[in-house]
Amino acid sequence: MRIFKLLLLFTCVFINAQSGFEVLNNKKKINIPFRQINNLIFLDLKVNDVNLTFLLDTGVAETLLFSLENKDITFENVEKVRFTGLGGSNYIEGLKSTKNKVVVAKNLIDFNHDIYIILDENFNFSSHVGIPVNGIIGYHFFKNHLIKIDYNKHIITVYNDKFSPEKKFKSFEKIPMSIEGQKPYINAEVQQTKTFFSAKMLIDLGNSDAIWLFPNRIPNFNYNKPNIDDFLGRGFNGDIFGKRSRIHAIKIGSTLLEKPIAAMPSAESVQSMNFAKDRIGSIGSDVLKRFIIAQDYKNRIFYLKKTSAINNPFRFNMSGLDIKHDGMKWEKDLVRVDLPKLSENNNEKGKRIEVSQSEFQYKFVLKPEYSVAGVREDSPGFLAGIQKGDKLVEINGKKVSDMSLQQINEIFMSEENKFIKIRLLRNSLPLNKELILKDPIPYQED
Repeated sequence: MRIFKLLLLFTCVFINAQSGFEVLNNKKKINIPFRQINNLIFLDLKVNDVNLTFLLDTGVAETLLFSLENKDITFENVEKVRFTGLGGSNYIEGLKSTKNKVVVAKNLIDFNHDIYIILDENFNFSSHVGIPVNGIIGYHFFKNHLIKIDYNKHIITVYNDKFSPEKKFKSFEKIPMSIEGQKPYINAEVQQTKTFFSAKMLIDLGNSDAIWLFPNRIPNFNYNKPNIDDFLGRGFNGDIFGKRSRIHAIKIGSTLLEKPIAAMPSAESVQSMNFAKDRIGSIGSDVLKRFIIAQDYKNRIFYLKKTSAINNPFRFNMSGLDIKHDGMKWEKDLVRVDLPKLSENNNEKGKRIEVSQSEFQYKFVLKPEYSVAGVREDSPGFLAGIQKGDKLVEINGKKVSDMSLQQINEIFMSEENKFIKIRLLRNSLPLNKELILKDPIPYQED
């Protein structure tokens, strides 16, 4: 399963002065906890005093809202706009609302925030994350302050510009960064086959992959072998398809990362994109999570510091199954209830009696449901006969209703040659399937 990657082109350009996020009460820094799912960062924030969850994405210029989950939010100063992006050449309609209040933390607030509202109710990737996601926030979160992201501690630190934090970053490597179209870019070195070549890459927190490369923007490009045709995500205009393979390495600053998995969208999927000059790809969160990173948009500096995760292998969903969350259902759980001891003192009425009783009782709880959103052709899941629309019941004897979507995907990425038993429902009929995980794109020397 791959999280949708959204690279946006607005057909109408709006120029508005925005104050952006302010650090209040003269705080030197603000620590913000986040949830990390499938390499991605999710923040709990408030829009016009309503609690929502947003994906943090440096690959998006404007703040987007696409789901309210029956919550009531008041938007003022609204006008119509059009969006185009990955997945095709058509557009979808939306709204732009100005002068919104967005609160990320008690002392980090934007009182004049523009929000773009997507009206297409089908555009929502909550089911592929496993939690409700209401929108995406990008450039306007980063533009005013130096921001550090610690993937191990799940903490974002926002530094107040009034207090210089330079001393805190002496152990970090500094890399020059450009901001173009309100998005951050650095130069890296890519070794696709034998030699390295310079690569202008988007720093893309909203991309769960390691790297993306755009074949039509790389001279004399040839796909590494082996490679597979795969579903890469979903844009505004439909599904994004392309190829995946392992490349030899990518070098960011002085750090060499070997055998990363590269996703390469088809020419049809990127035909509506407005590329920054000389850009050939993206660095995604499967690379970034191996560092503590910081971005200083004002001074155009990208900081990074290696963590213990730096040498972890790049993993892939070897089952070929794209699993989605179908909502919640009431399920009957058998629970043990220990009753208190009852006693009667030994007196003239009789003997002392003690009663200790343990019973099992049923209670009803809301638990998640999952189904197969897609099956990659010739994958272990495909060869086992698993089909799109099949409902998951158990994996290796454990009920999926007791798992998160992240845990399910971790099983499918765990280790090659692992034996997996899956119990399914197809048209309400139970099915048992077996498969062995196989890496379809093992690294090969030339």
